[in-house]
Amino acid sequence: MDDPILTMQEREAINSGRWFNTLSPSLRHDILRCAFVRRFQDGDLIAARGDPPTEWSAVSKGAVRVSSTSLAGKQVTLTYVEPGVWFGEIAMFDGERRTHDAYAHGPTSLLCVARKDFQKILAQHIELYEALLRLQARRIRNLFGLVEDLNTLPLRARLAKQLLHLSRSYGVPCLANASETRIGLQLAQEELAQMLGASRQRVNQELKAMEREQAIRIEPGGLVVCDRSALLRIAAAEH
Repeated sequence: MDDPILTMQEREAINSGRWFNTLSPSLRHDILRCAFVRRFQDGDLIAARGDPPTEWSAVSKGAVRVSSTSLAGKQVTLTYVEPGVWFGEIAMFDGERRTHDAYAHGPTSLLCVARKDFQKILAQHIELYEALLRLQARRIRNLFGLVEDLNTLPLRARLAKQLLHLSRSYGVPCLANASETRIGLQLAQEELAQMLGASRQRVNQELKAMEREQAIRIEPGGLVVCDRSALLRIAAAEH
């Protein structure tokens, strides 16, 4: 049975979310008051493509892997939703069925608001309409940026930008060297390649080149960013 209470770390992840912490205290209170917690193990299906919209959610621990299935039946990873990020609000508005599959990546917990409660909060807090518009505007800007990068930047620059994003979102300081950052999100190179629209072989080649340049280190448990400035130079030099 799900533990209905957020841990201190999970609550901190929600409260410190970039979007959520801009809301008024009364709106945050009403959202949290009617929210409930769902917990998943690694690989659990959270929502399937075609499911009706039932809730609005935020990641409080772990990550949500958003994927689709190709015509050949292959599952393709599109993105990861990180702690503190809310998702699913579009379906709350238009009532259309889910467009992608969502899976837990590692032990994951979600803070969820049922659709009927979401609609009640909207009716009581006009502020939420504007806040959600800002959220969607930011996502559209990011989407255009990704499309632009895909069409104008070589893989090396796009990979550097992706590693910088992952280190910001999932970075954990290394105990042996505080200047290094371990990417806590465990990604297979195939998953990283899918997010970049490239082959695993090409991504592997670029990662090894960055390792030779001492920008990163490849370890059995994942990737370590050794020199953030070097990654920034790689990303900027290719513009």
